Amino acid sequence: MRRIFVLSIAFGIFQAGYCQKPNESTAFFKDVTTTNLPFKDLQLLSMDAAIADLDQDGDMDILIANEHRPNILLINDGTGKFTNESASRIPQINHDSEDIGIADFDLDGDPDIIVVSEDDKTNELYLNNGDGTFSDAGDRIPVTGTSNSVVVFDINLDGAPDILIGNNGQNNVLINDGKGYFKDETIERFGEFTDVTQDLTLGDIDNDGDQDLLIGNEDANRILINDGKGFFKDQSAARLTYRATPEETREVDVADIDGDGDLDILYGNVQAFVQTAPRQNRLLLNDGKGFFTDITESHLPKDDNRCFGVAFLDIDNDGDADIMTGNTNGARFGGLTPFSVYLNDGKGKFVDATGSILPESIKGRGFDIDFVDFNGDAIKDLFLSNRGSQDFLLFGKKR
Repeated sequence: MRRIFVLSIAFGIFQAGYCQKPNESTAFFKDVTTTNLPFKDLQLLSMDAAIADLDQDGDMDILIANEHRPNILLINDGTGKFTNESASRIPQINHDSEDIGIADFDLDGDPDIIVVSEDDKTNELYLNNGDGTFSDAGDRIPVTGTSNSVVVFDINLDGAPDILIGNNGQNNVLINDGKGYFKDETIERFGEFTDVTQDLTLGDIDNDGDQDLLIGNEDANRILINDGKGFFKDQSAARLTYRATPEETREVDVADIDGDGDLDILYGNVQAFVQTAPRQNRLLLNDGKGFFTDITESHLPKDDNRCFGVAFLDIDNDGDADIMTGNTNGARFGGLTPFSVYLNDGKGKFVDATGSILPESIKGRGFDIDFVDFNGDAIKDLFLSNRGSQDFLLFGKKR
């Protein structure tokens, strides 16, 4: 009953009031950016944010991949107010930082950091000293590349987190020896193929108990199926529905949108470097065995955004997976564009609810979306990364 009640409230707002401009009193979130983030005079080109308890004091801190600038580490005081402690905690070096993974790579009980970089082809590995400060251990990463994405996971099931890197070129699989040193096992585990990869996402899409790999590319996306031992086979042609036109996917996410127990796929699409690629995002429905049907036209609102970030998240707290997207629509990727919010009807069909969820002021050049409780009130909050405009911190309201 609670789920139905919450849905009726949300969709009642949609029917009655989405044409009205949202404000702080009607939105589901309160903007606390200016009071809680130390961004005055900071030069930010935020490509990604990773959320973790980096100083191990029980609350969530924020690490920002800052393009062509030193990365930013923000420490939480426990109430969701952050201090910039970058200079004292993490090496301050200019890299073309793109994406972040966090895991205990050396198995010493604290979180470490991997940041992959694009133009300067430098993969940054930072090991935790045990006190929330980090030392450069980049020489442990045996590959370089024009890299845009990283995921960390124990691929070979030996108890140590491994690293997968998405490149413009051959993607990489790096196997951890258990002490935080890595061996390149790309060809054995992936095979040889060349892509312009923008995103990697893990998910058990064929319901066999292991993590498969979804690859978001400029042009043809891929699905690599895990054999259960961390060796992957490209089964894209059999499992994916492709467009007749090129698809420039910037981000891919998975969730069970219709409550049938399997993972469905959302592609966040842009038109940035592939001029003939439609911008429309795509939604694919899983048949339960990891084969997909395109339900975009019937289940996803039409859009003409350049969508650089997508996330499945239960933003209205009704028990199903909603969608949020970060958009960058201005000429030469400038200007300020609203983030989009699409609410799930519980059966996998989405309705544009942007006006009722976020304050009207929340506009930027959206690249990443994080949905975490920052202030300890058991209500999830939003951190929104914007490349070249203000990042936002929004506290969720009790409803």
